[in-house]
Amino acid sequence: MKIYGMSSSGNCHKVRLLIDYLKIPHEWIETDPRYGATKTAEFRQMNPNAHVPVVQLEDRTYLPESNAILYYLAQGSSFWPADKLSQARVLQWMFFEQYDHEPRIAVNRSIQSITNTLAERRAEHEANLPKGYRALGVMEDHLRTNEWFGAEQVSIADIALYAYTHVADEGGFSLADFPRIRAWLGRMEAIPGHTRMRL
Repeated sequence: MKIYGMSSSGNCHKVRLLIDYLKIPHEWIETDPRYGATKTAEFRQMNPNAHVPVVQLEDRTYLPESNAILYYLAQGSSFWPADKLSQARVLQWMFFEQYDHEPRIAVNRSIQSITNTLAERRAEHEANLPKGYRALGVMEDHLRTNEWFGAEQVSIADIALYAYTHVADEGGFSLADFPRIRAWLGRMEAIPGHTRMRL
């Protein structure tokens, strides 16, 4: 298995976490979109949408989109629950991550710490702050009565949400007022094989 990914991307880090948790043999191919690596004709054959991550399976099938990759790799493991309702709730949180969480937390991190375009995009960055805090508030409320997202034990929903939450400060979000999120991050970081993302 080959994984085309950018180490400072949360969407790519999701995949790295799961393959490390499950000890899946793979080759990581660093692919940085900032330098045109996803714009080549060769890469567009793997993913016409020109985004990382992309996984090349052993039969040379290509699978893009981080949450789709998580779903594929988690089958048959403890990170994908057995009962249908828990499966649906895991997907519920993964959709939340892509629709409500990632567009605020990840975008602000990109503006502030990846592309360093805060001066040009300050209005967008500031508009994202209340929306991002609202998403974090939804997570904090859920964790009042649950240890994990979607299932009774850690799942790919937790991996999806962890990726950008643990570096929220790099986008201007403080977790000081979210003690349950901080505790949940600690539970994630205690999983054998865990790594934090680097810029």
